Amino acid sequence: MQLHFKEKLAYGLGAVGKDMVYMLSASYILYYFQDILGVSAVAMGVILLVARIFDAFNDPIMGVVVAKTKTRWGKFRPWLMIGTLTNAVILFLMFSAPPKLDGGGLVAYAAITYILWGVTYTMMDIPYWSMIPAFTRGGREREGLTTMARSCAGVGSALVTIFTMMIVHMLGGDGTEGERDGFRWFALLVAILFVIFILITCLSIKEKSTVEMESPTVGQMFKALIKNDQAMTVVIAIVLINTAVYITSNLVIYFFKYDFGGETWYNSYTFFNMFGGAVQILSMMVVYPLFRKKLTNTTIFYITLASAIFGYIALFAIAFAGMSNVFVLFIPGFFIFAANGVLQVLTTVFLANTVDYGELKNGRRDESVIFSMQTFVVKLASGIAAFVAAICLSINALSDEAATEADQVKDFAANVSSSAKMGLRMTMTIIPVVGLIIAILVFKKKFILTDEKVEELAQEIAKKRSQNS
Repeated sequence: MQLHFKEKLAYGLGAVGKDMVYMLSASYILYYFQDILGVSAVAMGVILLVARIFDAFNDPIMGVVVAKTKTRWGKFRPWLMIGTLTNAVILFLMFSAPPKLDGGGLVAYAAITYILWGVTYTMMDIPYWSMIPAFTRGGREREGLTTMARSCAGVGSALVTIFTMMIVHMLGGDGTEGERDGFRWFALLVAILFVIFILITCLSIKEKSTVEMESPTVGQMFKALIKNDQAMTVVIAIVLINTAVYITSNLVIYFFKYDFGGETWYNSYTFFNMFGGAVQILSMMVVYPLFRKKLTNTTIFYITLASAIFGYIALFAIAFAGMSNVFVLFIPGFFIFAANGVLQVLTTVFLANTVDYGELKNGRRDESVIFSMQTFVVKLASGIAAFVAAICLSINALSDEAATEADQVKDFAANVSSSAKMGLRMTMTIIPVVGLIIAILVFKKKFILTDEKVEELAQEIAKKRSQNS
């Protein structure tokens, strides 16, 4: 039986809330603790990276826990709801650092809340994406749901990217203290919406089919992943692509504040993100489906990576033109945001297809195991990116305190050296380009799940199941 539109919509709504939470953490946690609260950039980089290494143990274990779960509500929905409720609370606490804390106290608070945020996010993210192979039949139906979910996730990301600084300043006002208060109330708003959206998903979606089998141990899981060469290829590509994306997303706010400049820099930043968010959503909902009518997924993959590389090179070149108009930045922004939108859909489709591949190759259909790797590698990428961004900020001494001794001065860019701006520009453009080129080389050498191969796998699985029934 095919999925009803109501089920697709409810599933997509969950993605909106989920990625609102993720984007708030991924793009603004470094800025909140380093630029607003004054925590050392290096200390924050280490915290974010170590937290992601910790997830190397947490995520696979959570995948096994989900696989072992058997309740009247299924294996996915209980953890989806538990993880959402706890993550929403931690999100609010993470952006509500007590005013009395400073120095080591703030570092400890950042470390504890961020690690707990990662643990609770894993609790809901793994079951959310693991549901795709469990209640779709593969092929076009799976691609359609994945496209919709990723498009909705893009909406969630875009909403946070576009409106965060605008709403933060509305809720808290200007200046460091104003931003501090604004982030606290904005985090509360996002947390509430998150819970509501996931609740709708849990009430509307049910598992329609999944293969019952003995759940793997952690050791068996790693062996299965190593044997599933296609899953590992997709995982490596996701790490490289997302590291590139998150390096830019972590630093773009500093680019507007300390390089682009102006007393109302956050208005230009908001305007740029509004354009980028719209492009990213349209690329998921319109560009990818149009490309898909004529091109294979692998061809689309290479085209979009080339688009992102071109965008980064154009951004690097434009940065030296002494730009003062945000519209000029729309040119590279278009190619980068459009590529990112399509890639978010493609990588999820590729990963879902490796579940079928693994079932035939290893005799196991481990949805939770495979998708636990997506959660881990995306967070690992954000940790690596945050560490790279933190080193960039430390080397180039980019912070409120370094830029100006008086909080009343709003044009921070006027007090930043040209060498610091150069370091910022190179980190947010050249490093991502290198990562994307490596992703192309790895994918071209290792990936074999073409459209024809995926269809062949689906037929083999259907034949195998009919023989066993």
